[in-house]
Amino acid sequence: MSALALVLVQITYPLSAGVTRDRITVAVVVLTVVTALTHAATTRGLRWAAGFFVIVSGLGLASEIVGTGTGFPFGAYSYALDRLGPAVAEVPVVVPLAWTGGLYPIWIVASLLTTAPVSRGALFALGAVGWDLFLDPQMVTDGQWTWAVTDAGLPGLPQIPYTNYLGWALVAGLMAVLLTVLDRVLPPARDPSVAVPVAVFGWTWLGSALAHAVFLGLPASAIWGFCGLGVLGFPLLMRARSGLAPFSRAEFDAKSPDRRG
Repeated sequence: MSALALVLVQITYPLSAGVTRDRITVAVVVLTVVTALTHAATTRGLRWAAGFFVIVSGLGLASEIVGTGTGFPFGAYSYALDRLGPAVAEVPVVVPLAWTGGLYPIWIVASLLTTAPVSRGALFALGAVGWDLFLDPQMVTDGQWTWAVTDAGLPGLPQIPYTNYLGWALVAGLMAVLLTVLDRVLPPARDPSVAVPVAVFGWTWLGSALAHAVFLGLPASAIWGFCGLGVLGFPLLMRARSGLAPFSRAEFDAKSPDRRG
């Protein structure tokens, strides 16, 4: 139900403005987190879900506090603190929550595509950067945060510096290492179904590309984000076409090394 509510609320985003859009932004983040953690708790147990949340939101918050304070690892930027609710050290609380909600489907899809820790971690980091190719242009255009350097980015996205994507890759890579450890020490999936996070991933990938291109007036980020998340999306589609259902974790759990209860 939360996944369906997420889709419906996201559809209203391009139709909104001002305070209403800010509230929709917060609602979208809350729904992504609820969807992610509900699925994680159902399929992996409360301890794994809590571990994922602590690792991803914890590192997300730490990196954002360091980032806004020092400019490392993303580059110099600052948040509009009067729009997204309460903040910790000038970072809105909703921001680290967004890391968990946004990156959970990417972790699941990366785990479906490969069980090798290094390649899975690399896919996860690339997927995180791909997601941010949608997220950052959308939020910067909406004024949720601003960059000190606004002329050193990708073609069509000069307002977001290259350092931002390098920072995302670095932080996501560290998350992947810790999530791999989490996967090794906690039991495998109780329920093999991953239909919900795969569907959320597909909606984020294709729905965001459509929204940016048609409704938000952001054609460059539509292309960059489509290609960036396509690093995972296209192999997932190929897996489905080859007859390997992208909706089961059974193969992943059977092949994952050193799993124990």
